[in-house]
Amino acid sequence: MLKNKNRIKKNLSSNTIATISSIVILLGLLIFFNNYLCNKKQIAYDYMNNIFYDNDSSEGQIKNENNNEDNSSLENSNSNTDNIKNINNSYNYIGYLEIPKISLRKGFVKKEDKNNNVEKNIFIVDKSDYPDKPKGNFIVAAHSGSGWKAFFNDLYKLNIGDYVYVEYDKKKYIYKIDNIYKQKKTGTIAIYRDYSKKTLTLITCTNNDDTTQTIYIAYPEKNE
Repeated sequence: MLKNKNRIKKNLSSNTIATISSIVILLGLLIFFNNYLCNKKQIAYDYMNNIFYDNDSSEGQIKNENNNEDNSSLENSNSNTDNIKNINNSYNYIGYLEIPKISLRKGFVKKEDKNNNVEKNIFIVDKSDYPDKPKGNFIVAAHSGSGWKAFFNDLYKLNIGDYVYVEYDKKKYIYKIDNIYKQKKTGTIAIYRDYSKKTLTLITCTNNDDTTQTIYIAYPEKNE
């Protein structure tokens, strides 16, 4: 009888160890596959960003909505060259975009500058107006997602009423966000704004959504 009890205890002990080992292995596999899926998701997210802003893509057209249309290309010349190795290069910035709420301060170059693309800087859309033009629309775009070039990654934290500052030609322009909306990635972006006001438009891919982009419309705090 005693031998039988000892045999039962040994069997229970072996079964317990086997069960614990199986649980540990299962947890390890779950952690591994979770990290793998997260990495794949981020890669896909960055891929969608690159498609949206790709120089050779037909996507990235701007459409202004106010009883008329103006299609402007979001082309970013030389977007696939001189990227990471030129991170520390000095650019000829003509101004700065600053958003204190998300601790963003980033310079921008002239529209015709080869460094005016989302692979190196925030990108000024080709037919964008500079901030000093009365009733003009200063349109800029940048990547979201991961990596050093995702300058607009935290734009999703902004709300209506938040401030955005633009320094240009020795003057500081103060904008307040008036509207935030999303659009499907269909190849065009409709910009809904008040044409009687100077406007700042920020464009980026929507946070945690590979299928849409988010547009932020801001006007000067004081009517200019």
